[in-house]
Amino acid sequence: MSAEEEFDVVVAGGGPGGSTVASFVAMQGHRVLLLEKEAFPRYQIGESLLPATVHGICGLLGVSAEIEKAGFVRKLGGTFRWGTSPEPWSFSFAISPRMAGPTSHAYQVERMKFDDILLKHARKVGVDVREQCAVAEVTEDAGRASGVVYTDSAGTRHEVAAKFVVDASGNKSRIHRAAGGERAYSDFFRNIALFGYFEGAKRLPEPRKGNIFCAAFDEGWFWYIPLSDRLTSVGAVVSREFAESVQGDSAEALSRLIVRCPRIADLLSDAERVTEGAYGEVRVRKDYSYRNSRFWRPGMVLVGDAACFVDPVFSSGVHLATYSALLAARSLNSVLAGEVDEERSFAEFEARYRHEYSLFYEFLVSFYDMNSDHESYFWQAKRVTNFADSELEAFVELVGGVASLDGAFVDVESARARFKHTAGELESSVSEVDRSGGDDATALYQSAIMGHVMEQGTQVQAHAVLGGELDAEDVFFPGGLLPSADGLRWVVPAE
Repeated sequence: MSAEEEFDVVVAGGGPGGSTVASFVAMQGHRVLLLEKEAFPRYQIGESLLPATVHGICGLLGVSAEIEKAGFVRKLGGTFRWGTSPEPWSFSFAISPRMAGPTSHAYQVERMKFDDILLKHARKVGVDVREQCAVAEVTEDAGRASGVVYTDSAGTRHEVAAKFVVDASGNKSRIHRAAGGERAYSDFFRNIALFGYFEGAKRLPEPRKGNIFCAAFDEGWFWYIPLSDRLTSVGAVVSREFAESVQGDSAEALSRLIVRCPRIADLLSDAERVTEGAYGEVRVRKDYSYRNSRFWRPGMVLVGDAACFVDPVFSSGVHLATYSALLAARSLNSVLAGEVDEERSFAEFEARYRHEYSLFYEFLVSFYDMNSDHESYFWQAKRVTNFADSELEAFVELVGGVASLDGAFVDVESARARFKHTAGELESSVSEVDRSGGDDATALYQSAIMGHVMEQGTQVQAHAVLGGELDAEDVFFPGGLLPSADGLRWVVPAE
């Protein structure tokens, strides 16, 4: 079977990661084919966004106005019944000086609508988008990926050639192994998520009406996301220790868990679960936290959930997908333009992507560890200082990756010390919030780890909103690269 067409880049998957990388490469004048196995709009989980995506990525894409006009629920921050306080506490994006003002919000989105906006925009900027086309395999030539074989809606197989293949086909990717690595699942986040949708549920009081609400209970925690005046996404995340609680009928299991969490039960007391259409199913996901041992190989790169996923509690999924898409697009654009060689360009991509992933991973492990009530929450059984060395070794790899600043220098005992320090810092931050009685978790967001988590997001926003960097950016590692002035390529820094 010979190639029927040839492109600079072929992208598998039309979600936020795929449409973003395809658009950014097409915007630089390259020929891009995007193959999506479903017909849009289609259902997808992951409705809560972060400001870095809304004001950074969407700004660079040129879809900010369209996103704003879509009427999505404005998200000013988050509200949690978590940690040592018996009462909910909140944080606001506006706490950060770099997000104060017009960029101090995100959106809760119906992914069917949000993803459709991004995919249609990809068409507008010149991407050849083909829906109902499932990628079956990656072709190779002389040791590098050289294209894909896909099946169209009629069942006909096609082969296309490309200088680069991007796998953005999500956690159920059929081709991620073609990048040459294996998928390693986290021993810590071995949880099960059970979720559905409700109409007529209550809202938090203003100004927190649009916040995501996360509430811990004995078996785990709930997310509660307002998607419109009428529609709410509700999901329970439970440990495998309590897997029996989600056995049998999924809808009945979700109902039982709701009763176990009084605050969620109260919010849903006048609501009815949606039982028809795209939102009518109670769905289950398990073992969703993982990372691939390799994020790229010659001619191929993984972005978004095809490469890794952490945990839903801080809504990092779409952020990591779109941020990794921007990083990959910078590398693709630089190589295709002949400005930076492939090895150096994609080493930059992988180092930055692994670093961003590891910050969320470290932050969330410590966040799960903050509850000091030994009688109530099962999360306490997973205290950081009791980890087996194998998990810490996996964490060390995630912290730095193959080309990061820290990875080659951090041993297991160093990682253990970092975990203790981070957990203590976060717990004292929340204790300070509890003592102050305020709504905004300023102390939490002033913690060093949270500052690192937010740093790259604010830089991307600066590119989009201000047309340049907020602060002069240093190279990420010795010999590393810097983003170009337009944010879409890498440049070699001056000596």
